[in-house]
Parts: sequence; C-alpha cells; structure tokens
Amino acid sequence: MKKVLKVTAKVLLILIVVILIFLLGVFVFNQIMRSNEKALLENQQIGQFVEVDGHNMNIFVSGEGEHTLVFMAGSGGGSSSPIMTYKPFAQRFDDCKVVIIEKFGYGFSDGFDGSRDVETRVRQNREALKAAGVEGSYILCPHSYSGLEAIYWAQNYPDEIEAIIGLDMAVTRSYDSYDEELIKSVNSSDSFKRTLRDMGLLRLFVGGTLPKEFTDEEKNLITAIMCSTYGNETAANETNYIIPDIEVIDSKSVPDVPTLLIISDGTIAEGWVDFGMDYASSISEAITVQLDCGHAVYKYEPERCEEAMCEFIESLDSERY
Repeated sequence: MKKVLKVTAKVLLILIVVILIFLLGVFVFNQIMRSNEKALLENQQIGQFVEVDGHNMNIFVSGEGEHTLVFMAGSGGGSSSPIMTYKPFAQRFDDCKVVIIEKFGYGFSDGFDGSRDVETRVRQNREALKAAGVEGSYILCPHSYSGLEAIYWAQNYPDEIEAIIGLDMAVTRSYDSYDEELIKSVNSSDSFKRTLRDMGLLRLFVGGTLPKEFTDEEKNLITAIMCSTYGNETAANETNYIIPDIEVIDSKSVPDVPTLLIISDGTIAEGWVDFGMDYASSISEAITVQLDCGHAVYKYEPERCEEAMCEFIESLDSERY
C-alpha cells in the first residue's frame, strides 16, 4: 500500500511540474509575442486616431453620401476590433458615409480610467465624430448593448439624429434580469478573461475563433489586439453602470425618431424579442424585421439586413421630399 502511495505521489509531482513548466513556457512565449506585436499595433492603419479627453480614440470613416451611418459596437472587450468586425458589412452601403467608432477600451482605442456611464460614452462618441470632421445628422446603427447609448443620444441630442437602425440592439428592458449579484458574476467573468490573457493561455485559442475570410495579416492583427486588451478594465467597467444608466434613460420618454429594429431569433436572452417589439410600439415611425438567426444579425444575415436598411433609408428620403 505504501509503495502504491509513493508511486502515486511521484506521478502527481511529475504532473504538477510538467504543468508548471508548460504554463511558464506559455507565459514567456506570450510576453515575447506581445513585445514583437507592439509595432504592429502602433502602426495599424484601419482607422484614424482622434484625441478625446486626452486619449486616443480610433474611428473609421469611409465614403460620401446624403446619409451618415454610425455603427456602434456591443458590450465588452471581446470584440477585438469593432472596425474589423463591422467593416465588411458596413461597406455594403457605398452610397452613404460610413463611420465605425471604437470606444475607449475597444479595438485600438486607449483605455480610460474615468466614468463609463452612458452620458460619458455618448459625449466621447460625439466628440470623436467632431474631431474626425464628421458632421450630423446621423443614422445610428447600434448592436446589442450600444442600443442604450443610441437611445440616450436621441433623447438628449435629437437634432443630431436622423434615425436609428438597431442591429438586434438592446433596450432598457433587455436588462430586466440584471441585479447586483449578476453584475458581480459578470465582473468575475471579466477578471477571468484578464487572467487568461495575462497568462498567455488566450493565445492558444484565438486562432480557432477568427473568421475564415480574414487575411493572414488581419488574423495577426486581431490576435495581437485580443492578447493585449481582452477583458480590459475600461470595457468591463461599463457593466457597473448598467443599472444607473437604465434609470437615467427611463427617466425620459422614448425618443420618437424614425426607427428600424432588425431583431434576431431572441436566443440571446429570455424576452429579447418581446422587449424590442414593445419598444417599437411606442414610436410613431417604427419598422421591425425579425430574422431567424443569432444575435450578430449583420454577420448571419447580411443580405437581409442590407435590404431592410436600404428600404428604410429610401423611406427617409421619400419623407424628406
């Protein structure tokens, strides 16, 4: 019996040593790669940096037209670069000016230590647009969580907003299930993401998540940014403001601007579709299009989304004349 225990102890010890050596190797390799990738990140040319609150915010501007589409990313630092994520879809609208904003903590934009409440995020978005020379009015195209920013924007600066096109955007009721305990759980998840990133383990899995249509150069760029900023505190901190942000937004009426809601199959969260439909019912000029696909509607059904958006934009033109 003692002999068996000794053998078992030796096997466990060897296993622990092997795991530690493996983790150390992964950590060292990741540090070397991050050092090599600094120049790649600093010299990226997929957008332009503008200064907001003393920090660099990355913004993509392309095309010309009577309408300006402003694409706004969903929550968290998981979207390695909103510009790279939304650009393939956004460039379908070649008769419009297309803008993609990378908020602080997203993509190639800097981190930001200050408040991440909805008022601050919208103010910084507006300042970034002005710094880039993009004048309103805008058709906001929010996905998921940034729907809250679009609603707040239209409530407080209605003259700047021509319309809202929600790409399965969230409304305040989408977060009915959120309470302090759930927020703590989300924060713990973000902390775990940072641990995976800092240990270098994230690098082992990134390759399998990259879109097949991306070039090797694009894949290298996404890998570099994810291994540098995944789960970062700036983006993660937005979660802590969800409840007070909703209170601020709900203190005012729903903005009565022309609205198109492209809604997914609702598998993202219980009640998702109903909440979107209820929101649309409170707007005098609202169109809803429900698709049988997942949350990233612009990715899963790009043709259907493009068709619905073009028809909606044409209706804005007909009303104008």
